Amino acid sequence: MDTRELFNFWLTDDYFDTDTKNELSQIKDNEKEIVERFYKELEFGTGGLRGIIGAGTNRMNIYTVRKAAQGVANYIKSLGKEAMDRGVVISFDSRNKSPEFALESAKVYTGNGIKTYLFNELRPVPVLSFAVRFFNTAVGIMVTASHNPKEYNGYKVYGEDGAQLSLEGSNIVLDEIGKIKDMSSIALMDKEEALNKGLLKIVGIEIENAFISEIKKQCINPDLVKEIGKTMKIVYTPLHGTGNKPVRRVLKENGFENVIVVKEQEIADPNFSTVKSPNPEDKEALTMAIELAAKEDSDLVIGTDPDCDRVGIAVRNKNGEYVVFTGNQTGCLLMEYMLSQKKANGNLPTNGFVAKTIVSSELSRKIASAYDIEVIEVLTGFKFIGEKIKELDEYGNKKYIFGFEESYGYLAGTHARDKDGVVASMLIAEMAAYFKSKGMTLYDALEELFKKYGYTIESITSFTLAGKEGLEKIKFTMDELRKARHSSFGTSVVSAIRDYAKGERYDIKSGSVEKLTLPESDVLYYEMEDGSWFCVRPSGTEPKIKIYYGVTGTGLHNAQGKLDTLRENVLTVVKKFLYE
Repeated sequence: MDTRELFNFWLTDDYFDTDTKNELSQIKDNEKEIVERFYKELEFGTGGLRGIIGAGTNRMNIYTVRKAAQGVANYIKSLGKEAMDRGVVISFDSRNKSPEFALESAKVYTGNGIKTYLFNELRPVPVLSFAVRFFNTAVGIMVTASHNPKEYNGYKVYGEDGAQLSLEGSNIVLDEIGKIKDMSSIALMDKEEALNKGLLKIVGIEIENAFISEIKKQCINPDLVKEIGKTMKIVYTPLHGTGNKPVRRVLKENGFENVIVVKEQEIADPNFSTVKSPNPEDKEALTMAIELAAKEDSDLVIGTDPDCDRVGIAVRNKNGEYVVFTGNQTGCLLMEYMLSQKKANGNLPTNGFVAKTIVSSELSRKIASAYDIEVIEVLTGFKFIGEKIKELDEYGNKKYIFGFEESYGYLAGTHARDKDGVVASMLIAEMAAYFKSKGMTLYDALEELFKKYGYTIESITSFTLAGKEGLEKIKFTMDELRKARHSSFGTSVVSAIRDYAKGERYDIKSGSVEKLTLPESDVLYYEMEDGSWFCVRPSGTEPKIKIYYGVTGTGLHNAQGKLDTLRENVLTVVKKFLYE
């Protein structure tokens, strides 16, 4: 069916509810909107679904969720009766329709005879990842759109190891979804019937108790925390999301007695009414927390996103102003703190490794090298770090210590296989307490880090191009960059290009080509002659194309100048492709 036929089908068929039909009736004369909602099905990628909430095949609604759930159910059934009995665990965040989408999913799984665990209230992503391993389920589901604006929701699928579903598993689910031609054939079981048959179990506080217990094992200097935690002040904001209870709980239980919550952002609010975007990567999201911190003379500001897998922080600088750290800065500081303190305590494993994504700070390599710790690099997306934990720690002979990505995601420990804002908040607070005991702030610690390893800074440029036309522009830009194979961008000279879609690294001077070992991905990574780098990739979860940059200088002023020049040179070229 074409877009108009699909629209008319949704508008008139008895399968679709009155609310859906009323919503579609409002756009019956808006051809552009009809095309946007029906020109394709909401794509199931390696991270699951993510899209704008609304009626249509290209929107998040109970029907697209049911279809995705049936695809996952078919995947579970293909694994056999044992996998069906192990079942699926479902969690959800504070977003619009999250509880409804979670319940609809439970109806599908139980309707397919699959054991289902459903959380009784909103929980963070890391708790879901932990629960998969705790219950030994075949699959986990997290209903969330992470840090996206309020108009969005999503559907993350996790494998039995607690990491987001593998590429192989995702492809099977995608194939199963494609086989579903009649949505009315999707099996559904009423909640009460599922409970009575023992197919559905409601999950309460017992999982959070076990989760918090595991997290607290990651505390490196508990005695110091208890001592400094009596006087140290922390301002925390959950940004209307799932972090409110577990983050406050773990900080309190570890000994931080002065945690002040931003009251206006404490309540779960699907409209995120106090912020433009509930994303701790955005400095504006921490505005209210910083204002409260200034009033309370707080040592540290911590903010977590709605599903509590990302963490942003702010600390005072030399002038007494609160400065928001980047994800790279926080990640590198945590890595230095953990490695140095484990070494000092005599429990740094000789076979240990840390993990980073290809677009995360190269400073991490210098830090790890100083402690003779191996760095494992993966593609963008924490699922790949989760895969390495399984491969090298669980089934290999290496010990995972810490992993991070520049987009404010961190994980210490193997209790979860996705980034964990709860354990990260705990360790950030511990790190701040440690430096406070030395008469230093985290800002002082960052300066010391730069003096020790070099002044390394990074930045990102994002272009949002929504809709069908936007996706075509992004594809065109990536295609043109590949064809051009630039040897320079203005005054910035390229030494090599890594094309992860082709799986090749091309050396500009010699013309030699070597194979890359990471999986295929639509990513172009440029190594520059002066040691700088930049990387271009479409976002996997949003209608964006992102450009990452990293430079090292003799000082912060020198590094900033190099960064500004590189960014200007790159954008001059990329903008021509995006907007010509």
